[in-house]
Amino acid sequence: MAAERRRGMIRALAAPLTLLGALSVLASGPAQAADPILQTEESDILKLQPGGPHRILVEDGVYRHSKDGRVYVVDTDSGKLLGMVQAAYNANVAADPAGRTFYVAETTWERGNRGKRHDMLVAYDPLTLEPTMDIDLPSRALVTPKKADLGVSADGHYVYVYDTSPTNSVHVVDTAKKAVVQTVDVPGCALVYPWGPSGFSSICGDGSLANVSLDASGKPSVTHSAPFFVPDRDPVFEHSPKIAASGHVWFVSFSGLVYDAVLGTDVRIGKPWSLQEAAGLKPASDARAPFDVTWRPGGWQLAAVRARDSHLFVLMHNGTFWTHKEPGTEVWEVDLKTRKLVRRIRLAAPSTLVGITQDAASRVFVTDEAGDLIVLDGTTGKTVRPIRKLGESLIFTVAPGE
Repeated sequence: MAAERRRGMIRALAAPLTLLGALSVLASGPAQAADPILQTEESDILKLQPGGPHRILVEDGVYRHSKDGRVYVVDTDSGKLLGMVQAAYNANVAADPAGRTFYVAETTWERGNRGKRHDMLVAYDPLTLEPTMDIDLPSRALVTPKKADLGVSADGHYVYVYDTSPTNSVHVVDTAKKAVVQTVDVPGCALVYPWGPSGFSSICGDGSLANVSLDASGKPSVTHSAPFFVPDRDPVFEHSPKIAASGHVWFVSFSGLVYDAVLGTDVRIGKPWSLQEAAGLKPASDARAPFDVTWRPGGWQLAAVRARDSHLFVLMHNGTFWTHKEPGTEVWEVDLKTRKLVRRIRLAAPSTLVGITQDAASRVFVTDEAGDLIVLDGTTGKTVRPIRKLGESLIFTVAPGE
């Protein structure tokens, strides 16, 4: 009886094992036959299609870790981020007027935050985002990014890089030679406002302009304008909008005066007029009455011009005189020819920048503290779309034809 029980137990244990073995053969046979042959993966780089007037550059200073600054390529029609390039440590960005390339002036150190310092000017292909020029600069102004730290001549031949090491100067880069060909001293003056194919102006501490013209050999000659504003009473914004092709700059003062300037060796500056008066309000006070509260311009990239109809778009806020860095709660659209307000665009959130495209169906750009880029219709002022969480510290936009 004991022997029979043992044989029964062995048969009971063997039966499941036989079944499992059969299932294993059935399962593994077809799988082995169907195993695909893996192909070697080949990497590639996508190339962007040529963009329209609404493809813009947006600089993100990433102030919390500014070594990681970057420039975004954004299609504002679709709301898509198309690509980005490095723009390290308080970089500056500018575009060739014909759209053939864009430039980033940046600074790095060999060991991250120490070691040998490298100041560079890099040119990028706008479709591949590959560098087409990468040259060392003698130095550059390593300050909070300002749009007028970097400029391009109207024909794209020269790039101007502002420097403060140790004195104020401008390095002139010949884009054909891919080299710095001249350094122009501008003592007591700062920044670059390009005009024509071979000239730029710098704004000076006494309220005047230094105007630099380069001859055929690249040799500079300098003229000076008379002072046109009083710096300690009503300074002008360094980020006043400009059009390089015409050499036109609309200098906006802290109180809201607009100086219409046509740059050149012989600068022409018109009589100032008030943004507040254009809106039917009393002109704002200057530093002599600093506590008067009224509508005033403010922000970082605080104004933009649409050249085709001479309309100025300015960020405005309610505040006292020394609130020039306050973000705007409204955008005022002003006709520069009639000097009259066209509309006031109330913003959903305060913005430190306003930008615009130059086409007939123009788009206006503002931002907010969350890093969103908000696209507005340039005709109606209504929101077209928000681009959420584009970056951390959006400070500048560069649109075709600025």
